Amino acid sequence: MDNDRLGERPRIDAYLLEFTGTGREFFRVWIVNVLLTVVTFGFYTPFARRRTAQYFYSHTLVASSPLEFTAGKKKMVVGFLILVVLYGAFQLAAETGQDSMVTFMMVAGAVLAPYFWASAMRFRLGSTRWRGVRLQFTAGWLQVYLASWPLFVIALAWIGVSAFAGTLVAPGATKPQVYAVLGPILGVGAVALVVSILCAIRLEFNYKSLLVARARIGGQSGRWKPVFGDFVQIWVATLGVFLLSVLLVGVAIAVALGGSIALFRQLQGTGLMVILVTIALVILGFFVLFLISGPARAYREARMFHLVWNNIGVSHVARFRCDLSVASYVWLRIRNILFTLLTLGLYRPFAMLSEYAMKTDSVSLHVKGSLGQLVGQLAREENGLGDALADAAGLDLVG
Repeated sequence: MDNDRLGERPRIDAYLLEFTGTGREFFRVWIVNVLLTVVTFGFYTPFARRRTAQYFYSHTLVASSPLEFTAGKKKMVVGFLILVVLYGAFQLAAETGQDSMVTFMMVAGAVLAPYFWASAMRFRLGSTRWRGVRLQFTAGWLQVYLASWPLFVIALAWIGVSAFAGTLVAPGATKPQVYAVLGPILGVGAVALVVSILCAIRLEFNYKSLLVARARIGGQSGRWKPVFGDFVQIWVATLGVFLLSVLLVGVAIAVALGGSIALFRQLQGTGLMVILVTIALVILGFFVLFLISGPARAYREARMFHLVWNNIGVSHVARFRCDLSVASYVWLRIRNILFTLLTLGLYRPFAMLSEYAMKTDSVSLHVKGSLGQLVGQLAREENGLGDALADAAGLDLVG
C-alpha cells in the first residue's frame, strides 16, 4: 500500500547543494579572461563571461548532479556587439551636443529596460540545464511591463523635479536668484529621492517574484512566498549597517587625521615626504570607500539570499532551505576586500569563488518523494515550444 492510501505524508528527502571549484583552478580561468579582454580592447568580454559561467555551473552540484550552461557563443557575441554599438551611439550624440538625440535615447532606454531585463532572464534560464531538463522564463511582455511600473514612477519623479526647477529658475538667472529658490528645489528633490528609493525596492521585489513565479523546470512552475514588507525590512536594516559603518570609519578617520595634521606640521619644508604622505592618504581614501559600503552591501546580499532561498520552491514537489550565516558572509566580504586591495586585484577570483561557495553550500533541496521520480516527471513534462518561439523571435538578445 502506498503512502496516500495509508494517509501518511510522502517522504521528503534533503539534498545539499555543493560547489566543488577551487581558487587555483578558477584563477587560471580568470587571468586568461582578463588578459584576452585587455588585448582585444574588451571584445573578448562575451567569451570571458561564457567561460566563467561554464566554470561555476559545472562545479555547482544539485543533488550530486552539476548544472549545465548551454548558451551558444554566437548569441552572446551578437548581443554584446549590439550593446556596444548602442553605447557608442549614445556617447557620440552626447559629445557632439545632439541634445534631442540624447534625450530620445535616454527615454528609449527607459522604455526598453524591462524588455532587456526579461530578455536577459529568458537567456539565463533558457541556457541552464539540470539532468538534461531546461529551465524557462515564461512571463509575457504585459506581465513584465506591469511589474516594471516602479521604473516609470522613478522617471516621472525626476522629470517632475526638472520641470519644477525650470519654472523657478528662468534662463539667464543670476546666482542670487538661483540661491533664493534653491531650498524648494532641494525639498522637491529630496521627496523624489525617497520615492525613487521606495520604487527601487519595489522594482527589485517585483522582478524577483516574477522571475521565480514564472520560471519553469519541466512542466513545474516556481513557488514564491516573500512579501514586499520583507524587502523593506532588509533595506532598512542595511541602512542601519551602513550608518554604523560610517560612524566607525569616521571615528577612525578622525583619529588618523589628527596624527596626519601633526605630521604635516613636522614635515614643513620636506616636499618629498609631504607628497608621499599625500599619496598614502589618497590610497587610504579609496580603501575607506570600499570599507564603508562593503559590509552594508554584503549584509543586504546575504539577508536577501537567505530570505529568497528559504521561501521558494518548485510547485509543490520541491522546496529550498538556506542556513547562510549573515555575520560570516559579511566578515568574508570584508576579508576579501582587504586581500583584493593588498594584492592589487589579484585576489579577486578567490574572493568571487569563496563568496559563491559559501552561498551555494548553505542551500539544500528538499524533494517530496524520490529524486528519480521527480527527475522523470520533469523530463516528461518538458515543453520546448516556448523556447523555440523565444529563440525564433530573438528574445534572448541580451546575454
